[in-house]
Amino acid sequence: MMDALSGRRLSVFAFHNRFMIPELQTARLILRPLELSDAEQVQELFPHWEVVRYLATRVPWPYPPDGALTYYRDDALPAIERGDEWHWTLRLKTAPERIIGCIALIKGNKDNRGFWLGREWQGQGFMSEASEAANEYWFETLGMPLLRAGKAAANEASRRISQKNGMRLVHTEERDYICGRLPTEVWEITAEEWRAPRGRG
Repeated sequence: MMDALSGRRLSVFAFHNRFMIPELQTARLILRPLELSDAEQVQELFPHWEVVRYLATRVPWPYPPDGALTYYRDDALPAIERGDEWHWTLRLKTAPERIIGCIALIKGNKDNRGFWLGREWQGQGFMSEASEAANEYWFETLGMPLLRAGKAAANEASRRISQKNGMRLVHTEERDYICGRLPTEVWEITAEEWRAPRGRG
């Protein structure tokens, strides 16, 4: 796999978790498969307004003290086991034991990718890098034909990530977020569109 930012090959590491999701690397990041033990770090990092305000209302707010543990145990890990979702924690290569965010891929006809990043690491291009690796896994390993992602129109940082990924805006609608009901942009990219500028297909 190629890292679009550096032109170097991405490394696919040993399959650490029992549901056979690989660990991935980019130029600066390790994408490590989600484990239940990650909940403790995530519980400290996740429930901040700058992180959650543009997330869907299925995320409870105020966030409960056991929110991360409950979500991983009851939702994310069972979905991974069913083969419906793929979740990774994001870690800097320079500090691999510290979680800085998460990214997930999701089967279905609505949103296929979701992510969040801790406040300290926002605005530094980390999520663009992680999403490129996740997109490659979606198209090249899973063989999916289309990736779709909806986001609040006000979420300019997320829009820029979609633009950098080569996605296109296909329609707008209204959705409910933790911060309220907002206009929403739905972005898409096909496997063929994703491969074309990378010299594939």
